[in-house]
Amino acid sequence: MLAALGIDTDTERVYRAMLAHRDEGISALSQRLALPEDTLRDCLDRLHSLALVRPSGKAESTFRVLGPEQAMKLLLARQQAELAAQQERLESARAAAAQLVAECAALHRPSAGLRTEELTGAEEIRDRLARLAADVRHEVMTLAPGGAHTESDLEASRQPNATLLDRGVTVRTVYLDSVRNHQPTLQHVQWLHQRGGHVRTAPSLPIRMIIADRTEAVLPLDTADASLGAVVIRGQGVLTALCELFHSTWQAATPLMPTRERDADGLTPQHRAALRLLAQGLKDEAVAKRLGVSTRTARRFAAELMDALEARSRFEAGVHAVQNGWLPAHRV
Repeated sequence: MLAALGIDTDTERVYRAMLAHRDEGISALSQRLALPEDTLRDCLDRLHSLALVRPSGKAESTFRVLGPEQAMKLLLARQQAELAAQQERLESARAAAAQLVAECAALHRPSAGLRTEELTGAEEIRDRLARLAADVRHEVMTLAPGGAHTESDLEASRQPNATLLDRGVTVRTVYLDSVRNHQPTLQHVQWLHQRGGHVRTAPSLPIRMIIADRTEAVLPLDTADASLGAVVIRGQGVLTALCELFHSTWQAATPLMPTRERDADGLTPQHRAALRLLAQGLKDEAVAKRLGVSTRTARRFAAELMDALEARSRFEAGVHAVQNGWLPAHRV
């Protein structure tokens, strides 16, 4: 019964007998359970290692046994700690495997099912990234090593990021911790946060990487010098590994800006207010004015609500909102 907690059958029998006959010593327990003393002592060693029994001090052959309630709490806590450690090892292994795949892909090594497109020169890379941004529909995930970014680079990235966010695309970026000490980058991150972007930082990053809709990834041709060129990668197996690498890095990273408070449905108070106003038939401009935000932000709220409600039109979003209990029935 207690095998899941690390206790074999004989050890469990010994523990149960000690609970029922607390004053019996080794000889008496051996006779009662029909166990050889050597086997009984092995069971006691196991129970002692689990902190379930200890010598009583009254006699060399007698023991004090921990009560079942405390024992189960202790065993469960031990199991939880072991599972947590195992999960941590698993996550580390996944990240290591994903990083290896990323580095091999970036070095343009052939792989079954892997499709690549090599880019050379800054202009070609910029043009390809612009097309990638234009085609993305759901999510952009970026690992951005390299420390502080120049003000001109940050400024140049604002319009593309604004376009993505206004279209309702989720934008997640991990920078190095060192950007926390760079004021222009902090201002840029604050701007991203206000527009709905998500930014975290980590002490180190495995590789420079951009993933669009989990179907395409852009990596440097040379991991030591990103300026030498880039490669666009497609292929389910490789993209799965790269997404896993991003996910493990994101989970371990620290949010740079506070997260907006969301309710049980994953909506912020602004989302709720926008939903009520849209259900009243207000246009984006009117919603923006009522909420005190830009028209672009109001459009982004609408797009995020449609995505959350899996709706293809605003009318369908209203119907789904009623069905989900987000709006009273008389709204639609």
